[in-house]
Amino acid sequence: MTIIETKNLTLTYGENIILDQLNLTIPTGEITVLIGSNGCGKSTLLRSMARLLKPQSGSILLDGEMMLKLSTKEVAKKLAILPQGPVSPEGLTVMQLVKQGRFPYQKWYQQWSSKDEEIVHHALQSTGMMEFSNRLVDSLSGGQKQRAWIAMTLAQDTDTILLDEPTTYLDLTHQIEVLDLLFELNEKEKRTVIMVLHDLNLACRYAHHVIAVKDKAIFAQGKPEEIVNRELVRNVFNLECEVVADPVFGTPMCVPYGRGRFIKEVKLHDQYVCTS
Repeated sequence: MTIIETKNLTLTYGENIILDQLNLTIPTGEITVLIGSNGCGKSTLLRSMARLLKPQSGSILLDGEMMLKLSTKEVAKKLAILPQGPVSPEGLTVMQLVKQGRFPYQKWYQQWSSKDEEIVHHALQSTGMMEFSNRLVDSLSGGQKQRAWIAMTLAQDTDTILLDEPTTYLDLTHQIEVLDLLFELNEKEKRTVIMVLHDLNLACRYAHHVIAVKDKAIFAQGKPEEIVNRELVRNVFNLECEVVADPVFGTPMCVPYGRGRFIKEVKLHDQYVCTS
């Protein structure tokens, strides 16, 4: 299975150092979430892991091999990336979009096979998109579009999936729908999932492993219940809060301080009601 490692990795934009001398290993078969404040380098790190950004120095290893020495098709057969806010060509159906995931496997002498067809159908079924296969991508809801794009990444048939903010611009219902899908893919198919999330509470709920990025380095990493606390939130996000147990899942839940209505609970006729 695919293992991604970075060794003394330094990433830059122009002369600006974004991440400096990073050493980390992504756990195989787990969900890893990158967290941190805006502009800290989360998406930059994810893009470098997908070989979309060349390191200034250091290296990224994929299954123990230098990623830069692998061909594009070799990398595409081992990991798939879904960038933030992908846009499909106008007039493309869901089926046509998902079929693009098989591009790394096409050869000049064999453009399409029964195995390609089988994998595309499995991707559509796994994401619940089979019934929409003939629909235009542009006609779908936000959650459906995201599932269609995830189906395309599944059609690449890789052990590892990288996603940059897969819940951006989605309402709460569709956020949970997409994250539940990724969770099921990890649970049932043992896919390694690496994603950037801004919502700390959702990151704690779905991640096995969290990597917090700050000041061009890894501030902390580990299980959410072991590393996410008031000190981490204060240092990484510059935010004062309480961290309590999620009442449903028991995972860390950040309750930020700030202005707002103060609600207290009072007992009235043997029932608890909220009053301002």
